[in-house]
Amino acid sequence: MSVVSVLLAAGQGTRMKSALPKVLHPVCGRPMIFYALEAASRASEAKPVVVIGHGADQVQDVVGDRARFVRQHPLLGTAHAVMQAAPLLRGEAEYVLVTYADMPLLRAETLQALVERQKQNPGPITLLTVISPQARGFGRILRDEQGNVQAIIEEAVATPAQLRIQELNVGAYCFRADWLWEALARIPLSPKGEYFLTDTVELAVRDGLSVETVLLEDQEETIGVNTRLHLAEAERVMRRRINQRHMLNGVTLIDPETTYIEPGVTIGSDTVIWPNTFLLGETQIAEGCEIGPNSWIRDTRIGRSCHVRMSVLEGAVLEEEVEVGPFARLRPGAHLARGVHMGNFGEVKDSYLGPGVKMGHFSYIGNATIGANTNIGAGTITCNYDGEKKHPTWIGENVFIGSDTMLVAPVRLGDRSRTGAGAVVTKDVPEDTLVVGVPARAIRKLSPKKVSDGSDSGTTAGTDPKGE
Repeated sequence: MSVVSVLLAAGQGTRMKSALPKVLHPVCGRPMIFYALEAASRASEAKPVVVIGHGADQVQDVVGDRARFVRQHPLLGTAHAVMQAAPLLRGEAEYVLVTYADMPLLRAETLQALVERQKQNPGPITLLTVISPQARGFGRILRDEQGNVQAIIEEAVATPAQLRIQELNVGAYCFRADWLWEALARIPLSPKGEYFLTDTVELAVRDGLSVETVLLEDQEETIGVNTRLHLAEAERVMRRRINQRHMLNGVTLIDPETTYIEPGVTIGSDTVIWPNTFLLGETQIAEGCEIGPNSWIRDTRIGRSCHVRMSVLEGAVLEEEVEVGPFARLRPGAHLARGVHMGNFGEVKDSYLGPGVKMGHFSYIGNATIGANTNIGAGTITCNYDGEKKHPTWIGENVFIGSDTMLVAPVRLGDRSRTGAGAVVTKDVPEDTLVVGVPARAIRKLSPKKVSDGSDSGTTAGTDPKGE
């Protein structure tokens, strides 16, 4: 018994007061329609059909191949919207699940329960209801003395007595497909000049057929988005769901209320997230890390046992046991190998820092490759841009870069070489060589043993010992 989903996303959303189509407004970093699509996809066998209208091209561009599309024009109500899918879906499935794209909190499990109830229902409709004193503009469920559903009464036309009814129509339906396609043609035009899907309930009753309901226990799932206030409500609930999922999976959130995690983020167990931390996009964090406080991390891969404090990371890769911050910035293409230490107010972009590299503070590394166990002194800058093109810098292993060194790319520094403080390096530096001055020049060869074991770690300021 196959099921197909129809997602209604054609409305103008005028109360959002936005040039962006309502269903594209983000909830926890994703357009709200993505949540509705995911839930509908899990509750049906075929790719969902999205009915688009207002902002149709934008919605279709964003959703892409996640769905099939039909257009509603003009916008003549919800029944008219579903009717646009009839030529595409007639004969394809036995059941049709209809939901709204502006309800991002409806869970797939809820829709699956709705479908299962309809499969047991001899009548043509099962709808989702909730009992709540907060009407949220939903229609009221009108029942007879025996408790049978008779109609859905829209709030705008309800009598005072009907307004006191607390069983509400959530706006999710599962129909028997053959009956639905025939019934849509019988829906009358409303005084507003629209065709309403809720009128199918009354048609079923007139046909002498039963209408079933599934009562929703979690009222938060019913939050639909019509205003920015509703958007904030949905955001708050979704954030809490995401944070709870991570905590139940072994992640410590010191203060969940001030921790923002988007749904595409993965976090390993025994990682601790400190307050005011934002984890965005497809960020992946392994086990045993400590992140934050006050950190902003997007689309970054972080290995085991890393520490990131008060820093900004985007499109970066951190291998295991890396320390970053405070107040560091990793830009796209930054790759820090195992055991790298990057101190405060440093910036790395499009560069690889090999295992054990130490980059203290106030330095910029761009378009560079740095070998293992190299020390980058404070204030070091790779001058990688000449006004037209960017150029690479290569630094070997066990190199010592003195404070305030300028590395004018393209330039290459050999293994175990050193630069004096304030050096401006414009030419390649051979292995085991000390360079000082502006522009930097070689003043002596170094002992490989002394450089590698740190015994020649005294000052290398830009003073020629020969006085030249």
